Amino acid sequence: MLDNFNRNINYLRISLTDLCNFRCKYCMPKDGIYKKPRSEILTFEEIYYIAHLFVENGIDKIRITGGEPLIRKGVVNFVESLGSLEKIKDLAMTTNASLLKDKAYSLKKAGLDRVNVSLDTLNPKTFKDLTGGDLKDVLDGIKAAADVGLGIKLNTVLLKGINEKEINDFLNLTYQYDIDVRFIEVMPIGPTASYAKDKFLSCDDIIENTNLRKIDNKDPSSPASLYKLEGAKGRVGFIEPISHKFCKSCNRLRLTSDGYLKACLHSDRLIDLKTPLRKGEDIRPFIEEALKIKPLKHRLEDGRSIVESMNRIGG
Repeated sequence: MLDNFNRNINYLRISLTDLCNFRCKYCMPKDGIYKKPRSEILTFEEIYYIAHLFVENGIDKIRITGGEPLIRKGVVNFVESLGSLEKIKDLAMTTNASLLKDKAYSLKKAGLDRVNVSLDTLNPKTFKDLTGGDLKDVLDGIKAAADVGLGIKLNTVLLKGINEKEINDFLNLTYQYDIDVRFIEVMPIGPTASYAKDKFLSCDDIIENTNLRKIDNKDPSSPASLYKLEGAKGRVGFIEPISHKFCKSCNRLRLTSDGYLKACLHSDRLIDLKTPLRKGEDIRPFIEEALKIKPLKHRLEDGRSIVESMNRIGG
């Protein structure tokens, strides 16, 4: 599928739920969220139908997200249904890993290729303050994923005054493990935009103060600039939506848990798929509309932010 700027759109992110068992300060609104009725959330059958349609039209990479996708009952069976789609080359999940320990084996068996684990600190006290969760649960989940052979990427959002002193600790993980540690610039999104602006830390600040060696990224559509420490097993990635945006190579669309297609993370424009789908209409024209409205680039550098919080959109 091509958008109006001739970008090949082959990547779909699917949010299974906007609910989460963590309360990360840069993601979740301080006052919590409104729990949507079940009738407003897509069923697994509806999500599968939409995903199947996308796959038949060129999508070959799918990532399952949330909120926290592992809190939704039946997630393993849903992963298995997607895993049966032969044209999917890469099936991944973004998770906080707190519930992964008991599901890693089943997910791998169901066809999941890898997990992207959100982990912003290795300090138990800081972790508790930032997320409300228990770091041990996350580390147990990561170990379980490694034990069953799931690929692992750690996504670390850079937060000034919170985790900047832990940068070397994260970098050193790549000496011990064959994983990707990816540092992500915090983005001003929704109700937590002011928090993100206050805690912003540029990836450039890290690159300039380390002995990282840049390496080629074989995936031209990947948002990460890749580096490596001499003698390390794993790699280090930097995702810089503010400092060095990568819109020209963007290849993705997002499906929210309540059935809206989002062409750009940083745009409030949505295409409703749920309503026509439940009316029995052909939703392909609505997918085409999403491709048409996908913008050339975002405007984060102008201080703009969208209305919805990240948990509503899907990671």
